[in-house]
Amino acid sequence: MSKRIYLAGPMRGIPEFNFPAFFAAAQELRARQHIVFSPAEKDTERHGEDISKGNPTGSEALAKEKHGFNLREALACDLEYVCLYAEAIALLPGWEKSKGATAEKAVAEALGLEIIYM
Repeated sequence: MSKRIYLAGPMRGIPEFNFPAFFAAAQELRARQHIVFSPAEKDTERHGEDISKGNPTGSEALAKEKHGFNLREALACDLEYVCLYAEAIALLPGWEKSKGATAEKAVAEALGLEIIYM
């Protein structure tokens, strides 16, 4: 049965914001017929280009300088999906070390969403 899944995991401080892992996980979940919200894809869509390219350290400051990235806007968009649409949250390895992913997981748990460990 198809589910609407929010994809969460570590980004900041990881080369290319860990986008390759997000892209691969989204593809895997879609191959299982799920509807996936990936913050990596949403950031790319919002900025009109892949903001991870040329950011070897996953620097938020560099993304802000080069692309106008705004963490508040990104988290607001991400949490809106979790709160209003997601039926499950899928967690990438290393999620425990991510402030954003732990917050997203806490919201998902508060809402009673299914938790999937990738």
